[in-house]
Amino acid sequence: MNGEHRRRIDRILDDEFLAGFESADLDLIRELRQMTDEVETELSYYRRLLHGRMDLLAFELRRRSGEETRSLIEALPEILGSGERTGPLGRVPAIFSPDLPDERHRPVDKVLGDDFLTRMPDLSEEELHEMQALLAETEERISVQRQSVQQVFDKIQAEITRRYKDGVVDGVDLLAD
Repeated sequence: MNGEHRRRIDRILDDEFLAGFESADLDLIRELRQMTDEVETELSYYRRLLHGRMDLLAFELRRRSGEETRSLIEALPEILGSGERTGPLGRVPAIFSPDLPDERHRPVDKVLGDDFLTRMPDLSEEELHEMQALLAETEERISVQRQSVQQVFDKIQAEITRRYKDGVVDGVDLLAD
């Protein structure tokens, strides 16, 4: 497979990604797990950014409807703090910004690259609702991808665990995990 010119997520979600991995070298399996974990972290990061934008837009719409009297600046710490989420059980959530690939051509990059915060006061309610729908669609797409990547990660982790249980690898290899 010529995976060097494909996006990592496309490679991970390809049916051939795990083909024959049960008989693969442990180092290769660890590389697959690391790549899968990095992509999941990247997707999680994008989701957090999207949720922050969606929270800001929702606040602005409430402010415009009169439900909220504070300014965006006054409410910003609360808005951004309310979006804290925890990762799935058994996984340590990454609390840092991941090393993102240099390519900035994905749809999420277009949505997140918008300078809507500086333009938000000038946007109509209709434009805000359209942007909110676009963010929600993008978040849904990323969530589905993230769940699929997590399933691949779980299969890889299960294979590593199986090898330890079956004695295929010895305890010295635990230091590498």
